[in-house]
Amino acid sequence: MSKKKSFVLRLTPEMYEQLEKWAADEFRSTNGQIEWILDNALKKAGRKKKNTNPSGSET
Repeated sequence: MSKKKSFVLRLTPEMYEQLEKWAADEFRSTNGQIEWILDNALKKAGRKKKNTNPSGSET
């Protein structure tokens, strides 16, 4: 399993509630939803490395 970096993220209560609802609608945790949103944004911006290794690890 890959290591994950922890950090503080400050959100307004309203934004957190909206993310919480969106996550519940898609059967994810709020943290998982934020990771999913960021992952998609990185892919769309062309900033995420593509997996070239069949094991799924990035190179």
